[in-house]
Amino acid sequence: MALLEIKNLHVATEDGTEIVRDLDLTVNSNEVHAMMGPNGSGKSTLAYALMGHPAYEITDGDILIDGESILELGADERAQRGLFLAFQYPHAVPGVTVASFLRTAVNAQRKAANGGEDDPVKIPEFRKQLTASMEQLKVPKEMAGRYLNDGFSGGEKKRVEILQMAMLSPRIAVLDETDSGLDIDALRIVAGGVRGLVGPEMGALVITHYQRILNYIKPDFVHVFVDGRIVREGGPELAEQLEADGYEAFIPEPVGGES
Repeated sequence: MALLEIKNLHVATEDGTEIVRDLDLTVNSNEVHAMMGPNGSGKSTLAYALMGHPAYEITDGDILIDGESILELGADERAQRGLFLAFQYPHAVPGVTVASFLRTAVNAQRKAANGGEDDPVKIPEFRKQLTASMEQLKVPKEMAGRYLNDGFSGGEKKRVEILQMAMLSPRIAVLDETDSGLDIDALRIVAGGVRGLVGPEMGALVITHYQRILNYIKPDFVHVFVDGRIVREGGPELAEQLEADGYEAFIPEPVGGES
């Protein structure tokens, strides 16, 4: 049974414009899938739809985790099932420190796993886990006391997103343009953190339009996403072909030829 299975997915915006169409995709644990497409192809729409964003309507198809549909679940319930979304542009939360935010998220996860009964993590246990994760991802310790994403650089925001992923240990991580705004050193750290977390308990869907992050994450599967649908699938070599030929080479010819 697939960990994440997307079947014939169609997604439209609130005004009825169809963005994603005919999408089939399977992601298992210990796998990294790269979804590569140009700007405006619908990649972020797919990410938001997977997480249950109310601005996007699933008009057909299904999304399943462990064989069970999650379409009727809210974003928080999807997160409790193990789905995690790292945003392209993480929002700032002034007044809430990184440590406080992470502890709240961990406690919410523990409560859900405990059938709705409060099961707060002990502070010493939380601090030990947080310190270990910050060291692994090379996040400066002082960032734990800063307000979440408030005044953070692009690299700091992305590291904290991966730190959140490390603390929550999701089963499926969807990373939307995680490489945007990163210099080469931050890119290596973030990519290494992602690859280090993928394993027997987690799979990942990396959404990007650049090949550079894939040099470090090393995907198992690459899907070329153009105009809301997958037009080609393959292994890591497909990302290299994209880098060499561009997306134009993968745009299907109109039916009936040129008009």
